[in-house]
Amino acid sequence: MNFKLRITEDNGVKAGILGHPPPAPGCIKLCSFLYNLRPQRYSAVCQMVSHYFKWRGMAVGQKPSSAETFVLAGLNGHGETSHTGLNDTVQNHTADHQSSGRARVASDMRYKCAAYVLALRPWSFSASLTPVALGSALAYKLEGSVDLVILMVCAVAVLVVHGAGNLVNTYYDFSKGIDHKKSDDRTLVDEILAPQDVVMFGALLYSLGCLCATLLYFLSTLRMEHLALIYFGGLSSSFLYTGGIGLKYVALGDVVILITFGPLAVMFAHAVQVGYLSVLPLVYAVPLALNTEAILHSNNTRDMDSDKQAGIVTLAILIGPTLSYILFNLLLFVPYVLFCILATHYTISMALPLLTLPMAFPLERQFRSQCYSKIPQKTAKLNLLMGLFYVFGIILAPQGSLPLL
Repeated sequence: MNFKLRITEDNGVKAGILGHPPPAPGCIKLCSFLYNLRPQRYSAVCQMVSHYFKWRGMAVGQKPSSAETFVLAGLNGHGETSHTGLNDTVQNHTADHQSSGRARVASDMRYKCAAYVLALRPWSFSASLTPVALGSALAYKLEGSVDLVILMVCAVAVLVVHGAGNLVNTYYDFSKGIDHKKSDDRTLVDEILAPQDVVMFGALLYSLGCLCATLLYFLSTLRMEHLALIYFGGLSSSFLYTGGIGLKYVALGDVVILITFGPLAVMFAHAVQVGYLSVLPLVYAVPLALNTEAILHSNNTRDMDSDKQAGIVTLAILIGPTLSYILFNLLLFVPYVLFCILATHYTISMALPLLTLPMAFPLERQFRSQCYSKIPQKTAKLNLLMGLFYVFGIILAPQGSLPLL
């Protein structure tokens, strides 16, 4: 059965069977909005209209009365499909719908990828990149060259373990009820990612880190037991910071960070380049380790109230706001004192990190006024710049001008 839509002079729509008027006002209303239907609903509604006309017992077989009629596809009694301007419009609508669907999928993928990247807290990666650069610079001063492939694999290994540790921190802080709507990290609180997504992503990063460690075993001359001791020591620390026994929750997190993102990371980057363990990185890692600890301490000071409510204990909670302020200043400014000593007693190139000193004073004032909101991110930026100038100072130092080098 064919039924038609007839466009009137006032842009209205009339419906009927091949030129006949519609049998009821309800049918007119039904036909009038067919132009606005979604493509996937178009056929179903047309079938419904066809059955309505059959029920009314309308006649079939007459020709259309004017050229302003459009026969809807698939509604003749013989199952044939008529191709008209309306059909082309519907096909165009279907294509547009498919294109918009693909665009939505692409947009969702971009949003998901951005959520994964933000969950890693990339602003904190300076704490892992600068130790790798420092260890490699020390190896360069000793050996006169650096293997760039080893440097890149080492940097990736440290970065993925750091990122996985951040994901573990996010998961356990959420599961213990520490994170809330006002927390800095709301990845799970706002349901940006599901907890199982964070767990799977963390496991993937730890696996990638183990793969990098395996590559370093074949690329470096460092003994396997030494490589495994340093690398898996750092990997275990990144997990145990909040996972397992949760060292962060018993006021030991500061010790873990001070060791892992200071001497251990610098020693790891140095050892895979030179092929042996040395105490040299432990000495030169001190200024960088102190400044890195300032990032964590400012973060824990900011979260003191929420941590107290959750029943956990951090160093900032134990010593209180006043001593936390004093400790933050020590962590922030003692490295500059060490750089002054190196610059005055050994080589002027070690004064390069002092260029970042003007960035430290605003952080001190902000901490003193207890405006903690963005201090960890700003301290991480200072850590990155100070670390880079520190590395350049070591590279530019004349041979034999620095202690132990």
